[in-house]
Amino acid sequence: MIQIESLDNSGKFQGYLAAPAGKGGPGVLVIQEIFGVNAGMRALCDDLAQQGYFALCPDLFWRQQPGVQLTDKTDDEWQRAFALYQGFDVDKGVNDLMAAMGALRKLAGCSGVVGAVGYCLGGKLAYLMATRTDVDAAISYYGVGLEDMLDEMPEIRRPLLMHIAAEDKFVTKEAQQKILAAAARNPHVVAHVYAGVDHAFARPGGQNFQAEAAQLAHARSAQFLAAHLKKGGAH
Repeated sequence: MIQIESLDNSGKFQGYLAAPAGKGGPGVLVIQEIFGVNAGMRALCDDLAQQGYFALCPDLFWRQQPGVQLTDKTDDEWQRAFALYQGFDVDKGVNDLMAAMGALRKLAGCSGVVGAVGYCLGGKLAYLMATRTDVDAAISYYGVGLEDMLDEMPEIRRPLLMHIAAEDKFVTKEAQQKILAAAARNPHVVAHVYAGVDHAFARPGGQNFQAEAAQLAHARSAQFLAAHLKKGGAH
């Protein structure tokens, strides 16, 4: 874990950091779901570290309750997760991610090239990192609420990869079409739709996990990150 200083001087918050075995490499911000920096998020960081990245998952719920670690296995945890989501300030969350990105870029061994990958709530935030910051590349897995933020799509100047679940219970078909239409108008954005899968199809052990779709999405993500972070992404 590392300590990150907030940009608005509200305090410090923690982030789980996994470092590559080699001498150095680019960085990746791993942006949490509504369950906090739990075992699933930490495992994603560890996997990215094995691929040669400094992977940092900041605790974005710290302003409400530091150290949240929930699962998707019980109703009580779901209710707590949704309560945290409803109380979450998206704009402050983006600022906290910017603080984490700055800390990652300054980390000894990090090349300074930093991408972001987010899931669910993190998928929305990864999109906003692409629209609002100088992140070198971003990946959004089944981001929620993007249809209400499409006025920001033209602001994207660096690569964004979007994974969209065709049967996402949180994103209507109409919303998906709006998102895809806006994405098609920006040459920096690539969107893939996964037929027959629901929200969180890439969450291992989750009720909607679909191994084939998850494997395809992760393969595309790995190729995307390698292309844009390891081969000369700039900031």
